[in-house]
Amino acid sequence: MSGSRSSKTFKPKKNIPEGSHQYELLKHAEATLGSGNLRQAVMLPEGEDLNEWIAVNTVDFFNQINMLYGTITEFCTETNCSVMSAGPRYEYHWADGTNIKKPIKCSAPKYIDYLMTWVQDQLDDETLFPSKIGVPFPKNFMSVAKTILKRLFRVYAHIYHQHFDSVMQLQEEAHLNTSFKHFIFFVQEFNLIDRRELAPLHDLIEKLGSKDSRCSKTNLFCLLFFNCFLFFSVNPCDLCYLFIHFICFCFLFRLSCFCLASIVLQCTK
Repeated sequence: MSGSRSSKTFKPKKNIPEGSHQYELLKHAEATLGSGNLRQAVMLPEGEDLNEWIAVNTVDFFNQINMLYGTITEFCTETNCSVMSAGPRYEYHWADGTNIKKPIKCSAPKYIDYLMTWVQDQLDDETLFPSKIGVPFPKNFMSVAKTILKRLFRVYAHIYHQHFDSVMQLQEEAHLNTSFKHFIFFVQEFNLIDRRELAPLHDLIEKLGSKDSRCSKTNLFCLLFFNCFLFFSVNPCDLCYLFIHFICFCFLFRLSCFCLASIVLQCTK
């Protein structure tokens, strides 16, 4: 995203200290994202701590949503969004368990202000999100991280249901879609949000998943075709090379048959 509007944030950006291990993890995540394979990008890097990986990505998602919502704040007003909703079937009431213990009904901008302020407080708490090497994560870290991500999802849901037309007018739908796809693949990879919480965007999530699946299956068929070419063009005298390709061919053929069957099954549903 470029331009003054796209650089606007709703809350101050949360920065990870440069030179820290978490900063290196963030750079690794950014580099992997550049490959275009989001499923692979969200996977836990080999040898890394799960809590630290989730912490780094949670900060990143906060910054992404912070910027995305910052671009449409002029449309999300007390008048236009008198309740925090995600379509006609889903309405959210705010409570943080500390300052506001009983859920209250409030406008979307007020709710999101409460939400982002609360998330910011959690991320700034060194006992919850330690940034120094050697400082362990607390036992309740995973529970807190899940709550943060569950609440951040509600901002995505509100933007898609109530403000997608505005996002399209600003020509920022590509960034929103990529950010949300990254978010969903991440929470699915580590089972961080209950499926019932994702219901407001169920159709979109299914569409993103099926599209990614179709791309993977297409790549598999291409690999099978290439292996067939190598198999039939290899010198018959090279028995070892021939045997290896035969095994690969059988494995890929079996996988392709399975993928083809799943595609047929999806089409008949």
